[in-house]
Amino acid sequence: MNTWKRYLRLYRILITQFLKTIMQSKVDFLMGLLGFFFNQILGIAFLYLVFEQIPSLQGWTLDQLIFIYGFAQIPRGIDHLFTDNIWLVAWRLVINGDFDRYMLRPMNIFFQVIAEKLQPDALGELLVGTILVVSSLSKGIVITDALHAALFVVSIFAGAVIYTSIKLFFAALAFWIKISGPFLQVAYEMADFAKYPTEIYAKGIRFLITWVIPFAFVAYLPASFFLKTGTSAWVIGVECGIAVVFWCIAYAVFNRGTHVYESAGN
Repeated sequence: MNTWKRYLRLYRILITQFLKTIMQSKVDFLMGLLGFFFNQILGIAFLYLVFEQIPSLQGWTLDQLIFIYGFAQIPRGIDHLFTDNIWLVAWRLVINGDFDRYMLRPMNIFFQVIAEKLQPDALGELLVGTILVVSSLSKGIVITDALHAALFVVSIFAGAVIYTSIKLFFAALAFWIKISGPFLQVAYEMADFAKYPTEIYAKGIRFLITWVIPFAFVAYLPASFFLKTGTSAWVIGVECGIAVVFWCIAYAVFNRGTHVYESAGN
C-alpha cells in the first residue's frame, strides 16, 4: 500500500510540473486541442457523406455507426491522454540513448515513461466520443440498466488497456531493432478499422483486427452488445480477458527489453 501511495504522489508531482510547462504556451495548447477536435469532426462528416449515398451499411444505421464511432474514441482517448509518451520509446529514446535516465532512477521504468507527460490533445477524442455516445442514447440506443452501465465502464477501461498494450508491445521492439516507430504506426492506425462493423471487411482483415491486433474488441464487438438484442454479455468478458493477456505479453516484452537495452550514447 505504501508503494502505491508513493507512486501516486510521484505521479501527481511529475504531471503537475508537466502541466506548468505546457501552460507556458497557452496558444500552442489550445491550437493542438482544437486541431485534434476538428480532426475527429472530419471522421464524423465522412460517415454522413457515406450515408447520403447508402441508407444502411450491412444492416447498420447511421445512428448505430455513430455510437460505435464514439464508443471507439473514448478508450482511445484515455490511452492517448495517459500513455502517449510510449511513442517516444519507439521513435527516439532507445536509439538516442535517452532511455538511460529511466534506467538510473530507483523507480519502475514503465511508470517513469508514462508519468513524464499527459497528452492534452486527447481531450478532443474524449469530448467527441462522449458527445457521440450521449447523442446516440437520445436516439433510441439505450443502456437499459445498472448492469449495462457497469459493463459500459468496464468495457471502456478494458479497451484502453488493449490500446496501451498494443502500443507498448510494438514500442518495446525498439530495444532490439532500435527504431520500431514505423511498425507501431502501422499497427496503431489499424484501430481505424474498429470504428466500423467488421462484417464489411474481408475475412483476413476480420481475423487480423479481432485476434492478432484485437482492435475489434475496443469498439465494434463490445458496442454490439449495447446495439443488438440477444448479444451475450460474454463479449465484454472476452474483451477483459484479451486486455489482461495482451497487457501481460506487452509488459513482459517491455521488461525483457529493458534488460537487453544498450545505451547508444551520443
